[in-house]
Amino acid sequence: MLRRNTRLRKYLYRNSLEGKERLIYEKKRKIREALQEGKPIPTELRNEEAVLLPRTHIDDEYAKAAKRDPKILITTSWNPSAPLVQFAKELNLVFPNAQQMNRGGQVTSEIIETCRAHDFTDVVLVHENRGVPDGLFIIPFPLIQQHFLNCSMC
Repeated sequence: MLRRNTRLRKYLYRNSLEGKERLIYEKKRKIREALQEGKPIPTELRNEEAVLLPRTHIDDEYAKAAKRDPKILITTSWNPSAPLVQFAKELNLVFPNAQQMNRGGQVTSEIIETCRAHDFTDVVLVHENRGVPDGLFIIPFPLIQQHFLNCSMC
């Protein structure tokens, strides 16, 4: 009896999904036909689009990505080795609008404040282990979420 109820529940769920997908397909077909014929989009679909736009309350950190080019700061550790400096210079050539900065004795928080003051979009900290570049810390603005990319054979 339990298996039968489970199968029935799955069957009903799949049928409900098919109905939803069919409605979405019909809406897309109506929009496609209206655009091909040069007619205005039906009002019921325009109103529905306006309702669906605010999908999330979370800020989109890439909302301004298409409006302006990224400005990236590339920096190294406090006392970088020669291969690390060379790798940072090569990264500077790879990324458009990138600027390389010698870190000196600055702490990461000072670098972040400097980048915010000069309107940078990202910071890339090049990391090394025993004189060999082995990773990149990518810090996008305005939300500071660090991403670490491991590099091998750099």
